[in-house]
Amino acid sequence: MDVVLVAPEIPQNTGSVGRVAAATGVRLHLVEPLGFSLEDRYLKRAGLDYWPLVDLVVHRDWEALVGRLSRDSERPFPERMRPFSARGGRSLFETRFRADDVLVFGRESVGLDRALVDLATGGPVYVPIRPGVRSLNLSSVVCLSLYTALVSAGVPLPDNDGRYVPDPRANDGLRPQDVARRGDET
Repeated sequence: MDVVLVAPEIPQNTGSVGRVAAATGVRLHLVEPLGFSLEDRYLKRAGLDYWPLVDLVVHRDWEALVGRLSRDSERPFPERMRPFSARGGRSLFETRFRADDVLVFGRESVGLDRALVDLATGGPVYVPIRPGVRSLNLSSVVCLSLYTALVSAGVPLPDNDGRYVPDPRANDGLRPQDVARRGDET
């Protein structure tokens, strides 16, 4: 399973998503343009010292992402794509996920372009919220959705009994820009 943020705008949200990617071992893809630099201190701080544990890939545009992810599975990308929207579709809790799905999230201010949402064979996925609430925080939705999708797909969750044992890579001072790979180089 992969998580994609298309043109994220807020470094703290992306940093928090990076922590979730580190915690689950899921690859995180960022599609440019980014609303911040990978050197942003808020991005690094929100991801804490877990950046060495994040499999971070940055893509120059949507087409580069699709080209890269189309090589990862025999299923066509439109079948694997699970675009998330605050505006309808199928509830996260009624959606069946597969291990090679790609969870796609849009910009904090406007979400995903409708043209991208329409590419997905299964249509958009949403997290139910009460009327009068415009949306949820991006990093909260990614966390909830990723764990729900992993369980739905039967992907084993990390084996952790609640104790914290630091990964030795977490203390080597690497920053997001140090671990990021370009999508056209992978």
